[in-house]
Amino acid sequence: MNIIVGVSDMKVSNDPDSVLITYSLGSCIGISIYDSVARVGGLLHFMLPESKLDEGKAQRNPFMFADTGIPALFKAAYKLGAIKQRMKVVVVGGAQVLDQKGFFNIGKRNHMAVRKIFWKNKVMTDYEEVGGNVNRTIKLLIRDGEVWLKTSGQEFKKI
Repeated sequence: MNIIVGVSDMKVSNDPDSVLITYSLGSCIGISIYDSVARVGGLLHFMLPESKLDEGKAQRNPFMFADTGIPALFKAAYKLGAIKQRMKVVVVGGAQVLDQKGFFNIGKRNHMAVRKIFWKNKVMTDYEEVGGNVNRTIKLLIRDGEVWLKTSGQEFKKI
């Protein structure tokens, strides 16, 4: 059963029949986490690096921002039995799609926010595909933790 993770959204599951999927990651970043022992996985699709840009929006939707969405993703997985040290972590997105001249650099700023949060919390990534100027789609199979990536104009590939 496909569970769609929209923009500024997050889902966590321990249902082996679930497939978490998020589409059209441009400057946004998708973070997939999976604990193979607990068989718990989660997927976050955030838009912006810092909640201080709009604290009201951050309170209403913490998944919009890296600094509020990432902790929420991990905490939700912990509630289902996941342990940080066992997690496979995948980071995808951070492209420069709508901002071709790089004026705002949202994708780069999003990626830097992820790296800063992960460094402070001793989280290591297993795979990253960020930057460029293409949209990406990512899906996580809860049954076995497989992560599949689709880049614009290409087929899904297992990562």
